[in-house]
Amino acid sequence: MTEPFPPQGAHVTAVAAPAGPGDRPPPARFAYDAHTWKEIAHLLVNLPVSLVGFTYTVTMLFTGAGLTVTVIGLPLLAAGLLGARQLGRLERARARRLLGVRVEEPSPLPHGAGGFWPGLWLALRDPVGWRTVLYELIRLPWAVLTFTVTLTGLFVLWPVLPFVVRALTNVDRAMVRGLLSPSDELERRIAELESDRGVVVDTAAADLRRIERDLHDGAQARLVNLAMGLGLAKEKLLEDPDAAATMVEEAHGEVKLALQELRDLARGIHPAVLTDRGLDAALSSVASRCTVPVKVTADLDERPAAAIEGIAYFTVSELLQNVSKHSGARSASVDAWRSEGRLFLQVWDDGRGGASLQGGSGLRGLADRLGAVDGLFVVDSPEGGPTTVTAELPWRDRSGVLAPQTRTAERASARGRR
Repeated sequence: MTEPFPPQGAHVTAVAAPAGPGDRPPPARFAYDAHTWKEIAHLLVNLPVSLVGFTYTVTMLFTGAGLTVTVIGLPLLAAGLLGARQLGRLERARARRLLGVRVEEPSPLPHGAGGFWPGLWLALRDPVGWRTVLYELIRLPWAVLTFTVTLTGLFVLWPVLPFVVRALTNVDRAMVRGLLSPSDELERRIAELESDRGVVVDTAAADLRRIERDLHDGAQARLVNLAMGLGLAKEKLLEDPDAAATMVEEAHGEVKLALQELRDLARGIHPAVLTDRGLDAALSSVASRCTVPVKVTADLDERPAAAIEGIAYFTVSELLQNVSKHSGARSASVDAWRSEGRLFLQVWDDGRGGASLQGGSGLRGLADRLGAVDGLFVVDSPEGGPTTVTAELPWRDRSGVLAPQTRTAERASARGRR
């Protein structure tokens, strides 16, 4: 059994984009251009804006801290931090407009977070609000300096002012990115969970529509035909027993077909073999229906949680369907094992290759589904083959407890095994 290669195609969502080419203004030059004038305007506006922010912050801190011995002190301080969040939003907008700094907005605090006291505590330990407070406190002396230098430079440093202004605004850019950017791990995690929640909801809605369509077009239609056939047979029972017997025989065949379709539908929702005998037997069962010979190897000393087990089963099932329909392979294999608090699945075939996550392929949907539960999905499929698809899921035991290894540690371990 080989360990998986690092998650190069992993589904990861981040909130704040790193500084890239779009953040960098053109080089400063002696001729004044639009970027230089925007930077000059930013430095001149720094002072009045900083005075407002500093005054608000100091008033909020001293008033809230001084009244903490009363019942209104902590709520007042929490309200002040919420107001500081709004100041940070204005500063990010100004930086985007005048400095070209791409800084995303932090995630809003959840409303009604378990009642008044949990909501108050959440606001008081809000890292975004406190970082904005720190930004407003240290920016006033910097704003006085930049305002003085820029205003004086307009008269006595005219030839080299663009270079001076660029150096000063670079400090402003660093302060905005360092204190007003949602760059901490908590913010990234919140945004990732919000995205994953949308994927889960969309997937559940699509599955419900598929089940409804299969019932309506399959078993339901056959049961309607069965009821009509039995009604006709009942009418002919006395006057033409032979014809009635033929109709009953046809109805019997319809019942068998309807039962088979219901079994197939139930297997598509959650197969009985998975519930009764576990992932090993379920993978062997789905492999036996593949048109390509498949070798199944499962090294699992215990069963994971039912939800993880179901996701693993349907992931392998869809991958083997792709092998049957599109690969042109002569052989395939399925490996499942547990390592360091993660469940690994690897499906290999010797087909023509060329599988990709690009576009609206089924592989893209699988990657999104696994990403919604903190899973990883990697496809290695060069033209001409072979194709190796590796899926990684968090291991949760039957009691629903997550394995102690964190997702970050697992990724670092996977990179170390490369």
